[in-house]
Parts: sequence; structure tokens; C-alpha cells
Amino acid sequence: MKEESSPFQLIVLGVFGLMAVAGVLYFSMAGFTTNDNTLGPIRIWGTLDDAGFNAVIRQLAEDDARLAQVVYERHDVRTYQTELVEALASGKGPDLFLLTNDYVYKHESKLFPIPYDRLPLRTFEETFIDGASVFLTPQGVVGIPLAVDPMVLYWNKDLLASSGFVNPPKYWDELFAMAEKVTRRDEAKTIEESAIAFGEYTNVLHAKDILATLIMQADGEIVVRDEDGRVRSRIASALSETQQPAQSALRFYTEFANPTKTVYSWNRSLPNSRDAFIAGDLALYVGFAGELPLLKSQNPNLNFSVAPLPQVRGTSRAVTYGRMYALAIPKAASSPANSLSAAFLIASRSTAELLAEARGTPSPRRDILIEQKDGSDSVFRDSAIIARAWIDPDPARTGEIFRDMIEGVTTGAQRLAEAIKEADRALSDMLEL
Repeated sequence: MKEESSPFQLIVLGVFGLMAVAGVLYFSMAGFTTNDNTLGPIRIWGTLDDAGFNAVIRQLAEDDARLAQVVYERHDVRTYQTELVEALASGKGPDLFLLTNDYVYKHESKLFPIPYDRLPLRTFEETFIDGASVFLTPQGVVGIPLAVDPMVLYWNKDLLASSGFVNPPKYWDELFAMAEKVTRRDEAKTIEESAIAFGEYTNVLHAKDILATLIMQADGEIVVRDEDGRVRSRIASALSETQQPAQSALRFYTEFANPTKTVYSWNRSLPNSRDAFIAGDLALYVGFAGELPLLKSQNPNLNFSVAPLPQVRGTSRAVTYGRMYALAIPKAASSPANSLSAAFLIASRSTAELLAEARGTPSPRRDILIEQKDGSDSVFRDSAIIARAWIDPDPARTGEIFRDMIEGVTTGAQRLAEAIKEADRALSDMLEL
């Protein structure tokens, strides 16, 4: 994409047919218009750090007076969804709110979609990474992508080096030899140092996202949206008689919690996986790019680095999971046109760069990701490009489904096929409601 014309300038000039007056852009969509030089008060709700977000908003307002009354309100991630639903139902909700990929399905009926004759599918796809497609619905675009937090691999240099490993694994099959050498047990077979926290659910942070990623890396799907707009479960689908992505992923994941296996390196009696990594007792931790500041602050003496998430050897497509953030317009917004104007200004290239720098995570915009950076920034950038997400119908309930699927195998209560079949039934029942 050429640098002299940003994608959002093309959207503004070519799609919305807006006129520019002294650098001020006027938006018109679906019968809603702005007729003056101010957007009025715009309240944005979200869970991202408010200091960085508001700093960017203030800088924006200095260049564009219309954003002078834009305010970002940070909410506790534990209560955000409840507060948001209640506020939208009462008509006292925000003008814009940060929508993550795992709540698109749940909030879809509450969102104001931007029709494709206003924001063409091709324009969206040329502007944002493939993983942002989760914000596309049959009715239109329900979120303007703002940030992506890709899943990466954090690795303890000292633990790997002491076992003879110079680098972290690039492919998952390398993990078998690494787990055998790195994991240390005492005479009672109690795990003292672990290679990786795989196999359990309750004490493995991001267990659902990890298993979902392994399924997607095996060319499988969890759910899909049909042409008729219906979302259906595909977790039990097979590519062929010998290729069953979910079974392959679940088998691999649970082996590391099997005491009879030589790769046994994790069990539910151990601490939280991130805490174990911070303490220096876990060699490999699968987490998100956004966790880097926390890891550094919790243990400044920890000798670790970050690498791309390992892939399945021999596959042509690299995949990692990415937590996607977008600005969404609630149907109950007092002025959808003003909300849309603010959303486009905040998601523009210049602002997106500032937000990425403030948060330390990549932008979902292709034109920004083109720029190569060094160190962890390069890993985060490359991971963002291959980041994918899936339509999660209800994060809490699917978490229970994934937990039951994993623990059904690790406890011996179910075989792999049975556990996946039960997960498929539970997902299908949820989507039928």
C-alpha cells in the first residue's frame, strides 16, 4: 500500500464522499450526519491502560479540536462486561467502547454495523490484518480495529542453557526432547523445574487460547460463520480420515501432564504458569505480548527473552492467536455519526502508531506493520501479522467447555474422541440458543 495515501484517507474521500474544510472531515452514514465543527462529548469505555490511551487522545485533541471532548474511561476487566451490558440496556452507555474478538458474537445485537456499501470489505481487508476479520458480520463492520495482542513464547535463557539448548523451539516437535532434558524432578518425582506448562487447565494461564491455537495451527476450526450468517461448531470436524485437527492438538497438549510419559512436566499441584515463569521455575511460558512489562517488573533479574510461538513442522501457514481490540459503536449511541467520526480519527495511521507505542503491542494496520523493528518489537510485529482469532460465543461458557475437554482426557474419564465430541455438542447447543 502506498505511503502517500493512508487507507483511512481513501475510505473518507472515496467511500463516504465527505468534504474537507480546513482539514476537518465530515462523515455521513446511514442517514446520520455531522453538521458542525465539533463532535461534542464522546465517552469511550474500555479495559486498556488509561494513562497511555488518554495521553494519545490529548495529543490528538491538540491537532483536531473536535476531539477536545473525547474522554476514555478505564473499567476493571472483571466487571467491565456486566457494567457495559447494564449501561447499554439503560441507554446510559458510552458513545464508543472497546470490543474484543471474544465478545463480538455476544454483543452483536447491541452494535451499530457499518454497511459494506459505506466501508467496503476490500478496503477493510487491505487496511487490517487477516485476524481482524472477526469484526466482519453479514450486516457490516461492527468494530474498527485498534490494537492486537498476539500470543508469543517467553523463554528462560538460563534454564535452557543449563540443559544445553541455545534457542527456544521453533517447531512443536522440538519440545519433546526439550521437556525430557529441562524438566527436573526430585527423588519423590515432584516437579521442581518445568520445561513448559501444558496439559492442565486451572493453573495454565490462557489454556483455552493455547489449545485453540494448536487446533488452528493444525488447520482446524472451532466455530465458523456460514454464508447465511449462522455460527456453527466445527471443532470435531476432520480434514480426512487421518487428519483430525482437534484430536491432534488435544493429544499433544495433554501429553505434558501425563505422568507415564517421558515429557511429563506439569500438573495441577504446581503454581500458576506465569507465576512459575516469573519465579524462574518454568523454562517456556506461552503468553501475550502485552504481558512483557509485567514479567519484567515482577522479576527484574529474570534472564529471559521472547520468541514467536512454535509452529507445526511441515505446514504452509504460520498461525498464532491474537487478542483483537476494536472501537465499536453501540446502537444506543446518542450520535452514531459523531461516534464513527471519532473512531476513524482514533484508528487512523498516525494515531494507531502512537497507541502501539504507548501500549507496547502491535497495531492491526498493515501499513504500520510493514515497518521492520528490532528485538521484541520485531517478534511482536511478526506475530501480529500471523495472528488469528475465532468467534467465541461466550468466553466464560467456552472456557468451561475447554476445561471439561482437557480434564476429561487428563483424568482418564474420556478418550480424545469422546472429549471432543462432547465439546462439539456443548458448543452446538450454545449456538442454537
